Order: sequence, then C-alpha cells, then structure tokens
Amino acid sequence: MIEKRQFYINGQWVNPATAHDFDVIDPSTEDVVGVISLGGQADTDAAVAAAKAAFPSWSQTSKAERLELLEKLLEVYKARQADMAEAISLEMGAPQKLARNQQVGAGTWHLQGFINAFKDFEFDRPLGPQAPNERTVMEPIGVTALITPWNWPMNQIVLKAVPALASGCTMVLKPSEVAPLSGLLFAEMIHEAGFPAGVFNLVNGDGLGVGTQLSVHPDVDMVSFTGSSRAGIAISKAAADTLKRVSLELGGKGANIIFANAAEDAVTNGVARCMRNSGQSCNAPTRMLVERSRYAEALEQAAAAAEATKVGPASEEGNHIGPVVSQMQFDKIQALIEVGIKEDGATLIAGGLGRPEGLNRGFYVRPTIFADVDNTARINREEIFGPVMSIMPFDTEEEAIAIANDTPYGLTNYIQCGDQEQRQRVARQLRSGMVETNSVGFGMGSPFGGYKQSGNGREGGIFGLHEFMEIKAVSCWEDV
Repeated sequence: MIEKRQFYINGQWVNPATAHDFDVIDPSTEDVVGVISLGGQADTDAAVAAAKAAFPSWSQTSKAERLELLEKLLEVYKARQADMAEAISLEMGAPQKLARNQQVGAGTWHLQGFINAFKDFEFDRPLGPQAPNERTVMEPIGVTALITPWNWPMNQIVLKAVPALASGCTMVLKPSEVAPLSGLLFAEMIHEAGFPAGVFNLVNGDGLGVGTQLSVHPDVDMVSFTGSSRAGIAISKAAADTLKRVSLELGGKGANIIFANAAEDAVTNGVARCMRNSGQSCNAPTRMLVERSRYAEALEQAAAAAEATKVGPASEEGNHIGPVVSQMQFDKIQALIEVGIKEDGATLIAGGLGRPEGLNRGFYVRPTIFADVDNTARINREEIFGPVMSIMPFDTEEEAIAIANDTPYGLTNYIQCGDQEQRQRVARQLRSGMVETNSVGFGMGSPFGGYKQSGNGREGGIFGLHEFMEIKAVSCWEDV
C-alpha cells in the first residue's frame, strides 16, 4: 500500500491540516493500491500564501537562472522515467509500453520544447521604429493555479508547470485526485532540481474542494485548467468575481474526414488513433466521416480493426489498450454505448456492452464501433471518453466540412486525402484549433488548444509561455 498523505508546500512535505483519506484505485484490478489525503481550505490557503510570498523574488530571477533550473529538472525527469511510468500505469491504467513511451515521453518532449523556446524568448522588445525609446515588456502574471486531469498526467502537468516556471510565475498544482501519484512524483523532481521554496506547491484535492478554493482565491492571479467543458464552465464562473485570467483546455469530438483518394490504411489508422489510451484523449478522432464510394469497405476495415484491438491489464507488456480509469468512467461509457444501441438508431458493428471476454474484474471496455450514425445522435454530440467511435458517410467536400463543424467542440480534426490542394482547402474551413492531416503529427512547440467549447488557451512552446505573462508598455526607455 502506497501512503502519500502529505502535500508539498513552501519547499517541504507537510501533513494536511485535517485528515481526509482518499483511496487510489488500480483500474486494472479495482484494488486499493494507495491512499492520499484531500486538502481543505487551510491547506489551499497555506499553499497560495507560500506562492505569493515567493513571487517577488522568483519573478525577478534572471532568464539564465531559470533556464539552469529547467535543464536540471529535465535531467532529473529523465533519470526517474521508470518510476514515473510505473506510477502512471498503476494510477490510471496505461499499459507499460504506452506509459513509458507516450505518457512519460510526453513530459520529456514538452519540457525540451519549452527549454528550446525559452532560450530564444525576449522579455524586453522594442515597440518599433515609430517609437525607438519604447519597450514592450513581458512579465509573469503572478500566482497561478494549475488544475490537471488524469488521462495524460505528465503531458498536462508539464504543459502548465514548466511555462509558468519559465515565465517567473509561482504556482499551486492540484493534480487529479483519481491519478495523483504522478503529480506527487513530479513534486519530488521539482525539489530535487532545486527550485526555491514556495515557487512550486502541490495540494491534492477534488474539484468541488481545492479546485473551487483555488478558482475563487483572491491571491490567485490565473487558473490554468484542463478537463471537461462542464468543469471549465464552473471554474470560469467561480473565477469571475476576482477577474483572474482563466486558460482552458477542454473536451473534443474530433472528426476524421477520409476522402476516396486517402491512403489504403487510413481507416485502420483512424481506429487505432481513436482507441489509443483507451479512448481517453480529448483530441481523439471519435467521428469518422468516409466518402461514400469507400464507405462499405471502411465499415469492414473498421470493424476488423476494432475486433483486433487487444485489451488487457496495464501491468502487461504489449500493444494492447488498458482499462478506463474508474468505475465512474466505465459506467458513463457503458450508458452511452447503450444509448447508441437503443436510442440513436446506430448500427453496432464491433464491440458493445460489457467487458471483453475473459476480463471479469477491472474497468475494461470493449473497443466499439457504430455505423450509420446521424450527427444529431447523442453518441455524436457528447464526449464519450472511451474506446468508442462512430462512422458516417458523406457525398461532397462541402457536406464533410459541414458535418465536421456541426459540434459544440473544436479541438482537433483530421483529414486523410491524397490531393494536397484539397487537403489544405478543407483544413482552412474546419473550425478547430488543430487539424492533423495524413497521420502526420505536430512538431515540438506546436500550439495545442481549441475553439468553441474546447477552450480558449494554447499550450506548448512559445505559445504556452505567452499564456502565463502580462504585457507592459514602458516609454522613454534608455539602454543602460
């Protein structure tokens, strides 16, 4: 049993003001494998006070000092990758290979990307030749609250904590209480790297408790949140009274448009991309739109790909997908699969209700494909956040664009097309923050974020640094 009841506040591990134990569940087995404590108002206040006290000195440190600490953090992170992979696999069910290569690897990737962007970042910039003695100064926004989800723990913690550190902000991190072990390990890495006391603080808690307390706190200048659109709305309302900045990375319902001239493996690749991380990714391509001339073939390929997707425990090696994170998520996904079968008029061509054969314990979901789904169906409107995909046909380019855009979300869309001119034309018309084409992923430092109910911020590289800064104009600037 892992016991991690303490919080990291002002450079020390401290006991909660009031004990409030919370079990950590292994989603592969449903066993209790650890215990943390959920924080209360006193813990939140102590962490915010530490961050506030540390801000004046940390915000004035040199770029060189911060860069040195970030490079040390990367060194420590790489040295403890095995520990991080084990923690993520245990807490949220990522299989070993996925945990090592993609879950932990996302942290390394983004940390290096921020270091690269930070090296070239100019905090003082001339306005222009029209005002040669005026400077535009980029300054840290202040005390930040970082609220992160369970599905990609290190991806999201690094995307928030590292640019906040680089910009000169201080912070309080509230990782997901469902998957808290990775966040606690990250706090150990921060300590080992040598960041000053109070710059980084961590308090475990739930959304209604510590999450809300941070959102309304008068000494918090910014909230950076990743999670559901429902929770993002609640945080925005909670933060409104203090007019703090709120940066949101929220849900998605991405369309994957497959034109007739797409590569032969476009459908099978699309299914694999949707099922990755057991479908628990906000940018998953969960709506597959197929040009009608390829539709019948696509249904056969998609069903075969789903049936070939292996499901198993996170503790095992292999290319399989693991369980979903919790009983709550399992129940939600099962309910929406049932909606697809009984209410939405869709045709089930793979998977369905219940656990895969031979898996009677653990939060395992059958890789599921629905065909002939109308875009007004609930399974096409709601973010299921599991290994569930819908397929529908289209006849024209204009129809495909209209269907793709007909969603309250706008995070990531996908295009598979052999015509470069058409691919670019369609990409420009899709209302989303990201458009991945022909299965080519995004580069280091690319801006991650969405339109509409998918949020309002951008993370990664130079774009992520800007999120944590204020802009100040200074006149009569003389170089000294």
